[in-house]
Amino acid sequence: MPPKSAHSPQTPKTPWLVVPRPNPSAARRLVCFPHAGGSASFFRTWAQHLDPTVELQVVQYPGRENRIAEPLLGTMDEVASAAARALRADGRETILFGHSMGAAVAYEVLRILEADRASAVTRLCVSGRRLTGPSADRVITPLTDDELIASMGALGGTQSAILEDPDIRAMVLPILRNDYFLIDSYRPDPAAAPVTAEVVALTGDADPRVTEAQMKEWARITTGPFACHTFPGGHFYLAEHSAALARIATADI
Repeated sequence: MPPKSAHSPQTPKTPWLVVPRPNPSAARRLVCFPHAGGSASFFRTWAQHLDPTVELQVVQYPGRENRIAEPLLGTMDEVASAAARALRADGRETILFGHSMGAAVAYEVLRILEADRASAVTRLCVSGRRLTGPSADRVITPLTDDELIASMGALGGTQSAILEDPDIRAMVLPILRNDYFLIDSYRPDPAAAPVTAEVVALTGDADPRVTEAQMKEWARITTGPFACHTFPGGHFYLAEHSAALARIATADI
């Protein structure tokens, strides 16, 4: 059983967490971690798919939306450590859901919370990202504008027509470049102790970055139950299946 809070949970007073529909009386919370270049608004509509026992909280990375004036963070350690600190204040049962880069951030946050014995996390949902990244000897360099735009197009992200606006391009590309470099440089610790939370892996059947077999490799990070679900769609299959994903994330495994 997760530890119980000594007081009623309150809406978090931290820029790291956006709460579209505050529900401090909810017994559980679903905390979502956006993809590279993404922001909290990507998950905002998920609140309408949750029952009254669950509050939606979305991690907002620095440098975007309401945190646009803050400097970007360039390493996984910085992002995961800060996000974990923001999550510690709430002792409710917690489910973490991360998509793409967000899956890796959510996993590292869970490892920090479990190592500190500060975890009320009972489930980790990882979406659209394989467990292992590029080989350790691969030299990682920041992508050029053209490479970033091509990558976004291949994954079905922000349409290139939007990036024809110089102002939008000047705002979006530095965030993308930072996040791509962060996640491409990230290497999970192969000697890390397994977590105890349940793990649910999710993916689109036409995702060019990850296969169902690769998603099932997440089973080896936990001593708890594991499940894997595949949906029709590409890397951003979430857009068409948000209601089903919210149900899977919060239902019994």
